[in-house]
Amino acid sequence: MPDSSFTISSPQNPRVKSAVRLRRRSHRDESGLMLIEGYREVKRALDNGHVPIELFVCEDFFIGKNEPALIQACSKSGAEIHRCTRLVFEKIAYRDRPEGLVAIAPQLRLSLTDVVLSNAPLVVVAEATEKPGNLGTILRSADAAGVECVLVCDRCTDISNPNVVRASIGTLFSLPVVEVSSEQAILWLHENNIRAIAATPHAQSHYFEADFAGPTAIVVGTEQYGLSDVWLQEADLQVRIPMLGQADSLNVASATTILLYEAMRQRHS
Repeated sequence: MPDSSFTISSPQNPRVKSAVRLRRRSHRDESGLMLIEGYREVKRALDNGHVPIELFVCEDFFIGKNEPALIQACSKSGAEIHRCTRLVFEKIAYRDRPEGLVAIAPQLRLSLTDVVLSNAPLVVVAEATEKPGNLGTILRSADAAGVECVLVCDRCTDISNPNVVRASIGTLFSLPVVEVSSEQAILWLHENNIRAIAATPHAQSHYFEADFAGPTAIVVGTEQYGLSDVWLQEADLQVRIPMLGQADSLNVASATTILLYEAMRQRHS
């Protein structure tokens, strides 16, 4: 760990106050910055070229032996390292069980022109996802299933929300994630000849009857209302996941994972 003669000990330190304000969406949008907390999250950001500007460190919360190497790597990449007392770090951290690392980094602001597609891309479209945990879990599943990009349409939760980063375990940085309107997403899918398969409990076809092998976008909506009429009308196919119990729907992240792994099964069988 880089040697530092100064340790932040006051919760009133301006850098600490600025970091804490990044929990608020308004301050994130105004500053163009985001928080990244945790060893795996910071490492995945750095490994994917998303270099932190600042890194707050408290050794008291370290859970392993690899933190010093990561801190050194962040420092070499240009991050400013701030050592903190336990009290100060507890104010900055948003997790119940801090791991001793919180980074400040630029927000991810990709556009559709930044996305490079294969001949048969697999894409996820998440319309108006309300809960940061669900969006983060969708990103985690998308990373695992080899998705080439995730389009976050008509956002309710911004992708820079600290809980999105947390729930994704840093996979937010491992694949292109683009915030767009539904109209922009639909036009882009048409331009790239990508078939849209919409998940809705009202569909006639089961998901395992659909063909996910070609260029495909799996489109999911909100838990309460499902997909908007725009997507239901524009989709090339509507599919549903069978429900044999009393519940009439699944958590949106769970449903997305089921569809993604069916796509992966078909593509690798």
